[in-house]
Amino acid sequence: MEQKIKQDEIFIGQNIRRIRKEKGMWQTEMVALMQLENVPLTREALVKIERGIQHIQASQLRAIRNILGTTYDELLK
Repeated sequence: MEQKIKQDEIFIGQNIRRIRKEKGMWQTEMVALMQLENVPLTREALVKIERGIQHIQASQLRAIRNILGTTYDELLK
């Protein structure tokens, strides 16, 4: 079972949303790029992650970091 990262005190979802919007990327585009990275993710799951409702898996965080061209520091601050 893959490790999940809790979003209790870390605002990962908010950071993902902010960076994604700064890059001018739509949620559907991000989901498609995730699937090309062989990381299954639905738009609904991405919405929940961005809202902090759903924990993010380590593989999802890694793929998002790559797709957004950012760092873990930027995502986890």
